[in-house]
Amino acid sequence: MSEASKTAHRSGSSVGTMNLRPAILELVVADMPTTLAFYRLLGLALPPEADAESHVEATFGDTRLAFDSQEIIRSFDPDWSPPSGGHRVALGFECDSPADVDAAWKEITGAGYNGHLQPWDAVWGMRYAVLHDPDGTPVDLFARLPENS
Repeated sequence: MSEASKTAHRSGSSVGTMNLRPAILELVVADMPTTLAFYRLLGLALPPEADAESHVEATFGDTRLAFDSQEIIRSFDPDWSPPSGGHRVALGFECDSPADVDAAWKEITGAGYNGHLQPWDAVWGMRYAVLHDPDGTPVDLFARLPENS
């Protein structure tokens, strides 16, 4: 267990009595228009005028996905710096079929975005591919293989 994940347990206190629920995933981005263009290719409804904003939200399944500029993060956390040494989060987009994984890969990499791992049939029974968004966040594309449906 990492030192960062160790926390002191206080007996008698609990957030279990509070109404906490997952609500939003946030990504910090260096170039809002480029990042939003990438996610538009993945089907997120992001209006063109969002390109000029420093905070943007979109529906992401049953939750929301937020994009925050580095500048907005530094406005309240001046010592913030981008993480280094590998990713800490990845986003997954389910496709309707294995052919759709291949088609999405081709369209998105054809638009100039970084394809990290070309589509392959994974041992866990899915057609899988990994892209990187403009800030290096891994974005998985996947669909169940027919024999695993």
